Amino acid sequence: MEAARNQEQSAPGAFTAFARFVLCGGGVGVASSFAVAALASWIPWVLANALITAVSTLLATELHARFTFGAGGRATWRQHMQSAGSAAAAYAVTCVAMFVLQQLVAAPGAVVEQVVYLSASALAGVVRFAVLRLVVFARPRSRTATSARTTRPVPATVTGTPAPADAAALCRAA
Repeated sequence: MEAARNQEQSAPGAFTAFARFVLCGGGVGVASSFAVAALASWIPWVLANALITAVSTLLATELHARFTFGAGGRATWRQHMQSAGSAAAAYAVTCVAMFVLQQLVAAPGAVVEQVVYLSASALAGVVRFAVLRLVVFARPRSRTATSARTTRPVPATVTGTPAPADAAALCRAA
């Protein structure tokens, strides 16, 4: 229990988290590409890609929860669903980019296709990192930080007795 609290308190900074995001996500992505190729030799490629995408998204979400963002434990089902949604949105961005390329260039070369795909993928990855960090694995704010910001000064109430002008007047009144 104490270890979980310590791990929660020591959240990595944005740069460290981004480096971990690239390492975890990139590692899972590379492994997935090999897994799809191997699985596609037994079942249709579309089915292999769908299965590996689902498994790799689950794996990456667990890695991001435990390592990238230091959430202090396993990812919740809500986090898995939000992560899957952000992965689907990133996939849509790369598909749209490739579709637009096909509409603009009749026969793009492999290099142009790779530049467009990798650029769209990088942009989607940066946005996905922000969504995961700020929404999916966001940490609740501490009570002291929140209450310090929301506490407003309370105006003093006056009772009807005027305040004495000096210390001598205060002594006479007593």
